[in-house]
Amino acid sequence: MKKYRISLNGKTYEVEVEEINEVNDKVEAKEPSKTVEKVTPITQKKTSSQGEDVKAPMPGNIISINVNEGDNVKSGEVLLILEAMKMENEIVAPVDGKISSINISKGASVAAGDVLITIS
Repeated sequence: MKKYRISLNGKTYEVEVEEINEVNDKVEAKEPSKTVEKVTPITQKKTSSQGEDVKAPMPGNIISINVNEGDNVKSGEVLLILEAMKMENEIVAPVDGKISSINISKGASVAAGDVLITIS
């Protein structure tokens, strides 16, 4: 097993590559390791009466929602986990506030720019 560092779009990833010998008839498949990455969501400021929308930064699937409507959150707190390209991305609160609406559900598919949660 060889380890390599790869830079892609300004981010550095560490990967392990296994060399397969053609003499070996049996090849064992290994479960890829999961990478968790904190992602700052795309936000759009609205009037203070409506709150601030937290939008999906990329297309993916919602695998967990860590907050409920009415919860108070702090900036940087993990709101939900968005799986994209087999990576789990933590979507965090951009501001302190109260969750006024949750517009998605666990298992939902979202597109980049979809409004996920509104914080007032």
